[in-house]
Amino acid sequence: MEKRKVLFVCIHNTARSQIAEAFLKKYGEDYFEAESAGIEPGKLNPVVVDVMMEVGIDISQNKTKSAFDLWKEGKLYSYVITVCDESSAEQCPLFPGTVKRLHWSFPDPAAFTGLHEEKLAKVRGLRDRIKQMVMEFISENKDR
Repeated sequence: MEKRKVLFVCIHNTARSQIAEAFLKKYGEDYFEAESAGIEPGKLNPVVVDVMMEVGIDISQNKTKSAFDLWKEGKLYSYVITVCDESSAEQCPLFPGTVKRLHWSFPDPAAFTGLHEEKLAKVRGLRDRIKQMVMEFISENKDR
């Protein structure tokens, strides 16, 4: 069976989309190819890098990518999944040939406030919610 291509998109490709891509690569690699990109690529969120390392996934060398550059390259995806909050989802680009577009609303970790330990706790919760959504996605779509 040919693997289906999945693109996770958020605003900066620094946190939520990187987490989702990493989990899909780890748990869904038999069925899917995963990429992530942002509308305005930024710099990886170091707290996200830390909490992913806690679950044995090293994303420290990942580069942020531009969704527009992928679109210009003519890349085709079976699924484009936006992982930004509701107010930002409308900014995400449409991709040619996309079979299915999904939206998973998650808050931006860059907006989390508090001491470092408080931010870590909030990002851990976010990481775990994204993992749950990725696992549900794999379960529901692996045999389609």
